Amino acid sequence: MPGSGHARYASLHDVELCAHAATGERRAFGELVRRHGSAVRGLLRRMGAQGAEADDVAQDAFLTAFERIAEFRGDGTFAGWVKRIAARLYLRRLQKERRLGALTAEPAFEDAEDPHDDAEARIDLDGALNALAPAEKLCVALCFGAGLSHSDAAEALNLPLGTVKSHVKRGLEKLRARLGPGNGAVLEGRRGNG
Repeated sequence: MPGSGHARYASLHDVELCAHAATGERRAFGELVRRHGSAVRGLLRRMGAQGAEADDVAQDAFLTAFERIAEFRGDGTFAGWVKRIAARLYLRRLQKERRLGALTAEPAFEDAEDPHDDAEARIDLDGALNALAPAEKLCVALCFGAGLSHSDAAEALNLPLGTVKSHVKRGLEKLRARLGPGNGAVLEGRRGNG
């Protein structure tokens, strides 16, 4: 019966899809890609990947996840697991292309832009993230978007733990200011421990 495979997998939980994919059922893994592909690409764009690069890294992340699907135990979410894979692949790409050092370098001066100037930007998370210094944006995206702890982000970026914590703290302060009062609570307590 045509199309019944899609309907069969669409109703399953991610953990069940992973179990099916681990036995070689490609359609089950295809459903995982369909469900989480845009979120993975979104994370990569928030980390600084542009268009085609975000698509390429997301594809590589899903290929890696497919190859390692038997390692997924369901302790966390599949989305979090594949986002961590994508974040690490993107960081490796940056290191290989020697762009990571430029992104994590301390800025020579603070951005003079007033975070309250543009009312529309206050409700635009992507716009707010793009207003951060590159190191702040990368650290916030890793700790909140990819779900890495401060320690894991520090290791992945080859930065001291205190530096990552500082970048995250400053980035969150700027995001709270830019997104306006009442919206900052969404950012509270997501990745506080190192």
